Amino acid sequence: MQKLKSKSYQNAITEGPILTRLLLFFFPIVLGTFFQQLYNTSDAIIVGNFVGKRALGAVGGTTGTIINLLVGFFVGLSSGATVIISQYFGAKEEEKVKNSVHTSFALAISGGIVLMILGLCLSPMMLTAMNTPDDIYPLSLQYIRIYFLGIIPNLVYNIASGILRAIGDTKRPLYFLIISCFVNIVLDLLFVGVFHMGVAGAAIATIISQFVSATLVVMTLLRTKASYHLIPRCIHFEMPILKRITKIGLPAGLQSVMYSISNVIIQSFINSFGTDTVAAWTAYGKIDGLFWMIIGALGISVTTFIGQNYGAQKISRVHKCVKVGLVLAFGISILFSIVLYFFGHYVYRLFTDDQTVLMIGMKILHFLAPTFFTYVCIEVLAAALRGIGDAFVPMIITCLGVCALRIVWLYTAVPSSPSIITVIFSYPLTWVITSLLFIIYYCFFSHLGFRKRVMFD
Repeated sequence: MQKLKSKSYQNAITEGPILTRLLLFFFPIVLGTFFQQLYNTSDAIIVGNFVGKRALGAVGGTTGTIINLLVGFFVGLSSGATVIISQYFGAKEEEKVKNSVHTSFALAISGGIVLMILGLCLSPMMLTAMNTPDDIYPLSLQYIRIYFLGIIPNLVYNIASGILRAIGDTKRPLYFLIISCFVNIVLDLLFVGVFHMGVAGAAIATIISQFVSATLVVMTLLRTKASYHLIPRCIHFEMPILKRITKIGLPAGLQSVMYSISNVIIQSFINSFGTDTVAAWTAYGKIDGLFWMIIGALGISVTTFIGQNYGAQKISRVHKCVKVGLVLAFGISILFSIVLYFFGHYVYRLFTDDQTVLMIGMKILHFLAPTFFTYVCIEVLAAALRGIGDAFVPMIITCLGVCALRIVWLYTAVPSSPSIITVIFSYPLTWVITSLLFIIYYCFFSHLGFRKRVMFD
């Protein structure tokens, strides 16, 4: 029975039409990330409408940037676990799948403890360093400290759902996210709208919903009889496995940190423009998050798809998956640019009816939405390279092309032309340059490029 189940999961990725298989794998992930985004966005919508624009700024912009900085490192690191489990599963190495699962859980628990301590201790200093407006600071500190108290279930869910996706199961993580999303919305309305607990209520609702999703996905792994079965007493660090996870995941984690550092600097510049701009940027982050969740889901799909096919030595399917992924990503980016450019103002009104905030927000949206397509090659090519275990050079390209260049732009261009447009121009500028670097590396120097393709095939 176990072999039959494993075979069905494997065949869903390593056999059959590329486009069909990739879309069947992609849609549950994108729906899952939609609900992930929805329950993050519900905090902002409910707080913005029931409490006001200062609370809206507190649960989004600055606090969101700090959370992404600390949590993003772990999520990037844990992506190494997803890659190696997908490779071992594709190669039918069940003992290594088992060891990878338990090492991954040890990493989630220990990482959660470290992040909780760091988040609680460093948040005041980071909020101050980012020029958080005085009228937002107390609310931001309250929200972020409660959030980090409940960070361990967040990391456990991320690692456990990554395990299920690695073996080809995208449906159950979706179901669990839907449940936790509705739990979060109901609790948001209860704590914020009925009990008037403000940003504290939104933070408590978030960590309770994360605990629910973590419990559901862990129960799934406890009950399965397949190679990815979780046995609590077996949770420990298997050093060879941990080294592989770190080798693949650490570059992704460092890359996430560099992204976040550049975003911290951007947020500090935005904070200097005042509360209205902070609130507008917070709402924009939730709106364009719809695009990022879809393009990110496609990246996860490409990484897992390529990981299994690479492990099964089906290299021709790897190349075809990259091509299909690029076509899908360009189509998605163009569609979203059109929809958000012309209809984004309707979405903005979900967050606030403040006319100044709306005016600034639409100015941001109209500038950035048409540039989404310039990011496509970064996401898809980096995802493909992660799937074969090539993570170091993509990290260097991203850190230099996106993060370092973005920081240089902010400190050279913005002082001479201090405006919101000058600040956000750093996004398309760095996306274009980094995309070109990825294309060059992928085509001419990577193991999937033109020079190596004949040898692999």
